[in-house]
Amino acid sequence: MQEYKEISSTLQESLRLSMPPIAVSFTDDVPVGVPMFAGRVPAGCVFWEKAAEGPFATIAADHDLCSIGVYTHNLGSPLPKYTQELSTVLKVLGELEYARPEDLSQIPVLNQAPSYVLYGPLASAPIAPDAVLLFAHVWQSLIVTEATQQVELGTPPAMGRPACAAIAQAANSDRAAMSLGCCGARAYIDSLSDDIALWALPGSKLRQYADRISALAAANQTLSKFHQLRRSEVEAGASPSYNESLTRLQGQP
Repeated sequence: MQEYKEISSTLQESLRLSMPPIAVSFTDDVPVGVPMFAGRVPAGCVFWEKAAEGPFATIAADHDLCSIGVYTHNLGSPLPKYTQELSTVLKVLGELEYARPEDLSQIPVLNQAPSYVLYGPLASAPIAPDAVLLFAHVWQSLIVTEATQQVELGTPPAMGRPACAAIAQAANSDRAAMSLGCCGARAYIDSLSDDIALWALPGSKLRQYADRISALAAANQTLSKFHQLRRSEVEAGASPSYNESLTRLQGQP
């Protein structure tokens, strides 16, 4: 869809993203022309990185090596071994005191049970995305956070494990969610390096986010130059007023 192509371009150019925005859609029907995923992955979060290459559809069986991902996405028709696998994982996490029993109820779970999860670049999304993922470093996250404060009139939750829960959080709440990732996602996804966080934007508000991110990114670039100029002036012994610094800024190329 042309609109998603334009929004993707705005997000990528404004934030200078190294990885394109990724669309995630939950559906009970696969659009014509979208291939089913072929292969095997150790965790569902790997699909986010693979999606940069083109759209594809997955079913619960494609996620079967990651029971946590099946759980957070509430995938329909999981394999018979799913319940036992999930029980084993939760037992281990509990023994490590990584996720206590009282923590489990705080993990977002998608409030629908889709038959398929579609992944792909936002620019070529075949249907409306439920969430759009951004891999953003600190400067980029600053812009997205400021946009969230203006679009949502609030701040996004800073979530930890599991990273995939950010998608359910955004889809369920219709509000942005930021995840600092989890050790699993960081082990499986090269794009989720130590300086990168994961953002999930609600699909229903993409245009609002794109507009604010574009404006805020431009404003931050100008303000960064302003503050850098004032720093150099003060370090040189001056005591410029804001108007004096603005006048000098406007005289720069």
